Amino acid sequence: MTMTPGTPRTQAQARPQAAAPVLGNRALNRATLDRQLLLRRSGDLSVADAVAHLLGLQAQNVKPPYYALAARLEAFDPEELSGLLASRDLVRIVTMRSTIHLHTADDALTLRPLVQAARDRELHAFRKGLVGVDLGELASLARAAVEEEPRTMKQLREVLLPRWPDADSQSLAVAARCSLPLVQVTPRGLWRRSGQVALTTAEHWLGRPSEPVPTPDATVLRYLAAFGPASVKDMQTWAGLTRLREVFERLRPQLRTFRDGSGVELFDLPDAPLPDADTPAPARFLPEYDNLLLSHADRGRVVPPEYKGRTWKGNFAYSVFLVDGFLAGVWRLEEGMGADKDAAVLTIEPFGTLTKAQRHELTEEAERLLSGPMSGARTYDIRFGTVMER
Repeated sequence: MTMTPGTPRTQAQARPQAAAPVLGNRALNRATLDRQLLLRRSGDLSVADAVAHLLGLQAQNVKPPYYALAARLEAFDPEELSGLLASRDLVRIVTMRSTIHLHTADDALTLRPLVQAARDRELHAFRKGLVGVDLGELASLARAAVEEEPRTMKQLREVLLPRWPDADSQSLAVAARCSLPLVQVTPRGLWRRSGQVALTTAEHWLGRPSEPVPTPDATVLRYLAAFGPASVKDMQTWAGLTRLREVFERLRPQLRTFRDGSGVELFDLPDAPLPDADTPAPARFLPEYDNLLLSHADRGRVVPPEYKGRTWKGNFAYSVFLVDGFLAGVWRLEEGMGADKDAAVLTIEPFGTLTKAQRHELTEEAERLLSGPMSGARTYDIRFGTVMER
């Protein structure tokens, strides 16, 4: 068929584009581990730089960020992270997926505004308890209270309930948490220190205003640097946001694309590393809620299908370990138990059978953890539990 100049091509006549390369599951695993600093520990990144590169660390509990960095940094000292919290260079704040994350101060002031729409949607679940409540007035009243002095959620309810006595007190406090960028003030989060959750605004704690709501483009690129290659749904799962397809399409000219084994389109930075699928992956102990397991719609790149759902029991999450780059079981550390207050016991509970070499590798990794600055024990024991059936 002859085409005259200026005649538009139909879809059938358009030149076919080359099919995107397919990345198998092991290739995806190795790429993600490399971005997550889990293929080899970084000896160059500072604690703050690592937290920034990883776009924050899950911090639902106090200890997980410390164990997350111990698995990723060569010479990690928990007191360095603790010091950065005390100096307010790092903060604990609700961001992605409505969960507490440890962020740099800069990220706390930019990522929180980025996900504010998700926090607004979260309020819909509490609307029955907020009938007649002016959310703007609530935010102003709550801000004044927590900036006067840090408040616990109980204390915040006590401030708000007299103004709206017919409202549900819990819903009032949740509305404040969703409406305002509330950070957990220290000593909460400091290494081996106790402290209840007390809140104030990020602006008050950091002494500077929140940044304007950023476009998501830069965050998409940062997400791919830390979690890629990834699909649109993967990033939406990580951020708790929707409607990001148009952002990826806008960025498409500067990205490369792949397909996974199921045909899902994956995006990636053009110069991001793609280690060989056979690259050795060391054993690693990760804390509960580690973002490695929570930041993709399809977790198969790290979680074997037969182990799906076995790291949770109700609302409780177990600490996990990796063997050959994949989830292989759970672990727990007991310190100061029994008669010897300076002793620690680390118990490894695999989901399947471990080889002799794998048990040796896990033992070496456990000894590294228990003999370094993360441990306050003078003596320790490493035990292998029975295969779990959860």
